[in-house]
Amino acid sequence: MLTQEKDAGQIGRVDPMFRSDVLNGLAARPRAIQARWFYDHRGSQLFEQITDLPEYYPTRVEAALLDTAGPQVREIVGSGRAVVEFGSGSSAKTPRILRAIEPSAYVPIDISGDFLREAADDLAEQFPGLAVHPVEANFLHPVPLPDKVAALPKLGFFPGSTIGNMTALAAVDLLRAMRHSLGEGAYLLIGIDRVKDPEILVPAYDDAQGVTAAFNLNLLDRINRELDADIPVDAFRHKSVWNADIERIEMHLEAQRDIAFTVNGRPFDLAKGETIHTENSHKYTPSGARLLLRSGGWTPVAEWTDDDDSFALILAEARSVRAAP
Repeated sequence: MLTQEKDAGQIGRVDPMFRSDVLNGLAARPRAIQARWFYDHRGSQLFEQITDLPEYYPTRVEAALLDTAGPQVREIVGSGRAVVEFGSGSSAKTPRILRAIEPSAYVPIDISGDFLREAADDLAEQFPGLAVHPVEANFLHPVPLPDKVAALPKLGFFPGSTIGNMTALAAVDLLRAMRHSLGEGAYLLIGIDRVKDPEILVPAYDDAQGVTAAFNLNLLDRINRELDADIPVDAFRHKSVWNADIERIEMHLEAQRDIAFTVNGRPFDLAKGETIHTENSHKYTPSGARLLLRSGGWTPVAEWTDDDDSFALILAEARSVRAAP
């Protein structure tokens, strides 16, 4: 279980994985820090602002798809399941699926503990008869679920195309971890963004209001606060690019001048123009998305997309693995 620290005086209790990932990432070439560390309390708040931006289409499109797909999802999976949401954040889309399938319990899982509990409390007020069991954890690995839901049939919920933040290998590992957490016979409802024109994609990750830039730069603020660092945040700028070869949006923090700083007592320096790679958002073709799910142990059983085929909502099942064709 991860411990999120908010105050400079709590540096000694910071998650050791955060410290390790930052130090190793800054020492690597090219430099990179995993996107999961965006989500301290402030980062989670900024991401929720991003989802409301006019340039950021995934949230609007996926919300509409959930409204359309809800009755069909219930017909397939039935009522009374425990809905387990991975990376629940504010749980903004969750009420749509809860109203549609009438679950017996809701288990939000998120790395940001304070934000998780706030969202869980809000949702419990919206659904007073629903048992809500928040779990603060790193869902990239199998997560032990609360005893009260262990025996219930489950529907995993992974909206927002968060799967796109991972390389294909890491995404397959995550899907397998989800299968392990949810068990045989579970279903997974997942949002996956499609490959499309870069003129649509790039602004979605570099908005005119600068909210995405603030979200990216907040990672440096978090490092300064939690790891006793002195990174000159104003020396960096947010950078968003489309990598056509790998079919992904990349976010970077680019040094605007030569800089030197320390993190947890270790010295680092970056030359002007050098970047820290902070996030990927892979996009998938229809066949690529289905192959990804099958590679992770999930069999697609239904799929919904918008009129422009810009985003897909896919329902998949954890079926028994056959020994032969």
